[in-house]
Amino acid sequence: MFVSVSTRCFASESLESALRHIAELEFNKIELAILEDGPHLRPSEIAADPEHALHRIRSGPSLTASAFDLDFGQVDEKTYVKRFEAMCRFAKPLTVAVLTIPASSRETSLNAEIRRVSVLNEIALREGLVLTLETHSQTLTGDPANALALCKALPGLGLTIDPSHYIIQNQKKGVDELYAYARNVHLRDTGREPGQFQVLIGQGEIEYNRVVTLLERHGYDRSLTVSVLDLPDNPFDNEAEVRKLKLLLESLV
Repeated sequence: MFVSVSTRCFASESLESALRHIAELEFNKIELAILEDGPHLRPSEIAADPEHALHRIRSGPSLTASAFDLDFGQVDEKTYVKRFEAMCRFAKPLTVAVLTIPASSRETSLNAEIRRVSVLNEIALREGLVLTLETHSQTLTGDPANALALCKALPGLGLTIDPSHYIIQNQKKGVDELYAYARNVHLRDTGREPGQFQVLIGQGEIEYNRVVTLLERHGYDRSLTVSVLDLPDNPFDNEAEVRKLKLLLESLV
């Protein structure tokens, strides 16, 4: 296992500034957030001019991309698939193997989601890449049973496990089973009360030792991704919390 950091931790900065900031904090691996409504890299722009996007990444500090965190926004199915294919091609020169996408909304039927994700999973497997769904409270994977069913139905599909989304829902049943399908992990600290999705490191309910133990049990050898989201209403210094979580996670691996 190794520790990396999401560029979402520095969303209030330009991509170039964020990469410098990350290097100054002595990270050497990053998860690139490529979000259509995000501040840094957008899937539509990369699809149109991948060389320019590569130049923006490579012109900064020497950082290794460990994964892509993708969100294509509200687009039709055909456009979604085309942009996903473009991200698979973009992953190759950066030697990225793991691509995370959000699952569909909670109202979506499981069978419909299996059909949707199967197309993307086949593309990823064909390209030698790993597709994961993030475990997010506002999507189908907010229910551990759904996340497990999707992985069982689609061989090769993995999960980007984000324990915060289960903590904030007081969801415990079935969560441990999901670690067998972990291919990425997003971490911050989180309480169980409303408004406590992000709290100071050490003041929440995330059991980092237990997370690492569960991952080790299944031979996990990928990233523990620091993902303290850079939000305007954060009641704390984001950089300080990113640094604290980095040191904590490094002490566990």
